Amino acid sequence: MKLRYPHLKKREFYMDRLLAFRDTDLVKIVTGIRRCGKSSLLNMASDILRSDGIDNEQIIEMNFESMEFYDFDSMKMYQYIKDRTIPGRRMYLFLDEVQRIPEWQNAVNSLRVDIDCDIYITGSNAFLLSSELSTYLSGRYVQIHMFPLSFSEFLTFHDYSLKSTLSPSGEQKLMIYKSGESYDPKELYTAYVRFGGMPAITDIGLDQEKVNILLDGIYSAVVVRDILERSQRKISGQRVITDAVLLRKIIMFLADNIGNNTSANSIGNTLVNEGLLKLSGRKSKPAPHTVQAYIEALKDAYIFYECKRFDIKGKEYLRTLGKYYIVDMGLRNYLLGYRDTDIGHILENVIYLELLRRGYGVAIGKIGAKEVDFIATKTNEKKYIQVTESMNDPATRNRELAPLKAIRDNYEKIVIAMNCDFPQTVEGIKIVRAMDFLLEPLVKSDNG
Repeated sequence: MKLRYPHLKKREFYMDRLLAFRDTDLVKIVTGIRRCGKSSLLNMASDILRSDGIDNEQIIEMNFESMEFYDFDSMKMYQYIKDRTIPGRRMYLFLDEVQRIPEWQNAVNSLRVDIDCDIYITGSNAFLLSSELSTYLSGRYVQIHMFPLSFSEFLTFHDYSLKSTLSPSGEQKLMIYKSGESYDPKELYTAYVRFGGMPAITDIGLDQEKVNILLDGIYSAVVVRDILERSQRKISGQRVITDAVLLRKIIMFLADNIGNNTSANSIGNTLVNEGLLKLSGRKSKPAPHTVQAYIEALKDAYIFYECKRFDIKGKEYLRTLGKYYIVDMGLRNYLLGYRDTDIGHILENVIYLELLRRGYGVAIGKIGAKEVDFIATKTNEKKYIQVTESMNDPATRNRELAPLKAIRDNYEKIVIAMNCDFPQTVEGIKIVRAMDFLLEPLVKSDNG
């Protein structure tokens, strides 16, 4: 059977996870920021069904950002699908950006019950799965969270392949372009953190002006459609976000402070100093909940991710001084302008997202007065990770190793360094090059 989407580039890590639940009663929900590849994933999944012999008539694809479905509500969506159901045959439903349909969950749950179907949906806002909206699907869905391209995916999408060679200092990696030229991975990493990992960049090339136009469109769609417009609908339980200027100011603050300890209080104080938040009565600073509501909306739209602090000795999460990381470095550069002086925090952001991709829950570790950049955990696995620009200077080495040495358990301890002349193990602590870590193949998550 002829495929509809043969031009799309595969992201096998996500496809494997998606199709692992094929033909089960579970609704497959793919979430993530706009334009990170969710629609393409569904399109490719439908083509896999076609290649496996599923007839076109059994596959119903609906993109709710199309004018074709502009005035649909949950009842119209239900009836549209019901009218196309073939008696005695399983239907495959691909519902893209379903959050645009009011009370979509009622229709999806009814379809599960009323017809023999396998359901795949996408959404660009975490409110899609809030406790209220997911009640109808409780225990009957699996979430697959999608990110922009990893560094490894970025290279594959841009037609580079990995070649490993042996040298006196150990294994060395080279990236070979499709025309035969070879590059140091660090050169291409610089391009990755400059332009970002939005898949559409592959189609327009690494041209800064074109990339900025693309990212402006993505940013505007996220802010307008997924935050401001959704807030105007006044959905029960959703935060009301009305001040576009204030929202952008908070975005700029968080983008400028990736990897820094941040609180709603500190953001609010900065905004007051710049005249964006007005004080009322006798208050000396703005109420933190005002700022926090906007931050939560940004998290719901998957622009920023919060990394909370965990007391390793006390074995509890702390409420103060978490950190925020941006979903894509290209978006950060679009907002702030490109600058190559913040190598450490940029690498930290990249490693954080990579850990999330690999299925880890991630927290900041507190051990006495010291801090571990990341505690990465999933089923039966835990890693303590430090991230640094260099491990070649003795003083830096001592500083980065000290928090890990203070941890007395036997879980894996790693330092990931951009510059590291001699990767080695020191007192059980592995020191690895960032390029080696980022070029490891993605592994399947245990969490689904």
